[in-house]
Amino acid sequence: MVEEVPPVRIVIAEDQAAVREGLALLVGTVAGITVVGQAPDGDVAVRLAGELRPDVVLMDLSMPRCDGVEATRRIKENHPEIEIVVLTTYADDDWVLRALEAGALGYLTKSANKHEIGRAIHAAAAGQALLDPQVQRRVLGAAAAPAAPPPSPPEDEARLTKREVHVLTLIAAGRNNKEIAAELFVSETTVKSHINRIFAKTGSRDRAQAVRYAYQAGYVEKD
Repeated sequence: MVEEVPPVRIVIAEDQAAVREGLALLVGTVAGITVVGQAPDGDVAVRLAGELRPDVVLMDLSMPRCDGVEATRRIKENHPEIEIVVLTTYADDDWVLRALEAGALGYLTKSANKHEIGRAIHAAAAGQALLDPQVQRRVLGAAAAPAAPPPSPPEDEARLTKREVHVLTLIAAGRNNKEIAAELFVSETTVKSHINRIFAKTGSRDRAQAVRYAYQAGYVEKD
């Protein structure tokens, strides 16, 4: 007898009622996905995430009261097991990087069809990142861009351990904390400690700057 796999439970966060309800109807027809809640803004999305404990939140970015980036950050801080898939209008918005830095695992534009959205949701529920091709180009471009580098720390502080270099290359590969922890067979708390030390040693404020440092320092080769 084949064991039945429970459906992926999702919350949809979108401020436009017609779009939100349309998404709920559309995504609700995808096999293996159940819509358990709808949120008109980021604050409600954070509250529903805590109350309903969905597997995935399908998150718009431009919302009143609390935008999708802040909502993503708060959800991942309080419930790291909940994955976030961003569904928004523009792939070249600066919010792309901000949302990924906040912890979003997937990122699609609203031109995505039902099957693409369903695939991203299932991938996120399995802990796998899925980015719209336009978004992926944006992220890689930002990582390799010759923007002003973070301040150079003293040489002694800049020396990364082998483990920290490994973590940094995984960050540059787009892995989230859960994926890094699984690959290294350590806890997410340990991964966060490594990342904090990497930030301190490289003078980085966030993942985007750390990735840029990885390219500039030669830890990651440009394609």
